Amino acid sequence: MSSADFLHDLTQAHRSTAAPLPAAAFCHLAEQLLDLLFPERAERPLRDADAVAATLRQLEDDLTALLRLVPLSRPAADVAAELWDALPDLRQLLLQDAAAIVAADPAAQGLAEVVSTYPGFYAIALHRFAHGLHQRGVPRVPRMLSEYAHQRTGIDIHPGARIGPSFCIDHGTGLVIGETCVIGAHVKIFQGVTLGALSVAKHLQGIKRHPTIEDHVVIYAGATILGGSTTVGSHSIIGGNVWLTESVPSHSRVYHRAHIHVTRSEDPAEDIMFSI
Repeated sequence: MSSADFLHDLTQAHRSTAAPLPAAAFCHLAEQLLDLLFPERAERPLRDADAVAATLRQLEDDLTALLRLVPLSRPAADVAAELWDALPDLRQLLLQDAAAIVAADPAAQGLAEVVSTYPGFYAIALHRFAHGLHQRGVPRVPRMLSEYAHQRTGIDIHPGARIGPSFCIDHGTGLVIGETCVIGAHVKIFQGVTLGALSVAKHLQGIKRHPTIEDHVVIYAGATILGGSTTVGSHSIIGGNVWLTESVPSHSRVYHRAHIHVTRSEDPAEDIMFSI
């Protein structure tokens, strides 16, 4: 391809592309919403009902204005109003998540610390807001929010994933939760866990590809659970580094057994050899 042809094709691509959505503005609004719902995060907590009400109205107006830039099948104001009507339930759900983290983590010093500093709480908070947009058919924006959280925390949760109450992410770096994953109540997941698909073939789009995790399940670091027909039964424990592609019943204990051999030379001058 000649330089002139390349320039022509590139120019046509730019001309035919709609104006990009303001990702930074959507992410900033999500941050403002979290600060409003959880004043422990805010630089300047609001001190009276009038200020709280005014801020709620302003953020709803801001969301409506941003959603008008998105191709929607119904009025942006209706979508924003639905999301705002759901805010009381959203806050209660997130308080349950924060309480689950406090209860599960001996290092947690209380709700305020979890809400203001824990990456697991931050990731699930942005996920629940993104999931609300996803449920209402808003394109692209939910993925913008999930990728924003991913960049900040290392936790990758697709906005389509359905996650029940009292969800605890401990540490969380490297955690991946796929689009069609269903997670029940009181589930605890550690870092490096993958809840993924057995295959990533494009023709599988639109069907359940990711596992179901029932209530009161604990999944330890590095575990990989794959497949849309894979179900982890309630009250089960999945140990670290487990590779699981089939269902297990309730109250199961699934562990990976590694054979570790440690040898040491009798001569201190020689290298110490560890074989794992």
